[in-house]
Amino acid sequence: MKWKPAIIVYRFENMEPIFKTIPACRFVGMHSTMSIAADSTFKLWSGFMPRRKEIQHLVGLSLFSIQVVDPGYFDTFDPHRSFEKWAAMEVSQVDEIPDGMEALEIPGGRYAVFLHKGPASKGFETMEYIYGSWLPASGHQIDQRPHFGVMDGRYKGEDPETEEEIWVPIV
Repeated sequence: MKWKPAIIVYRFENMEPIFKTIPACRFVGMHSTMSIAADSTFKLWSGFMPRRKEIQHLVGLSLFSIQVVDPGYFDTFDPHRSFEKWAAMEVSQVDEIPDGMEALEIPGGRYAVFLHKGPASKGFETMEYIYGSWLPASGHQIDQRPHFGVMDGRYKGEDPETEEEIWVPIV
């Protein structure tokens, strides 16, 4: 069965995650190195959004905000520590990549999936809960695979009704 996040509908309650195991997935998009302190997410997405229709072999219409971090990134919080952020879409094959874009494959594995409800600018509150409260008390550990957010038809930016799935790789 192929993973299609645009079709999957989950029920989340009290910020408790749903656990999902997914196969390896391929993405095409743009990426930038940044930190929390020197966040360039807006610039990255501003460059990607007008060009997303150039991507071939799409698997759904969901947008993916992918974070690739170094081992130990979450051991000690440092807002100046850099990571690679992607603005991307899932594809079934990567034989045609538009100029200025690249491909990324995320290995399959287990994820804790959370739902952020509310304006995108309040997403840090969800992240604080996941990494500061839930993870330390959960008995799970972060796996060294990319973390990502899924923005499908429920995502409406700063609208108070917006919803975004947050996928955290766990072992």
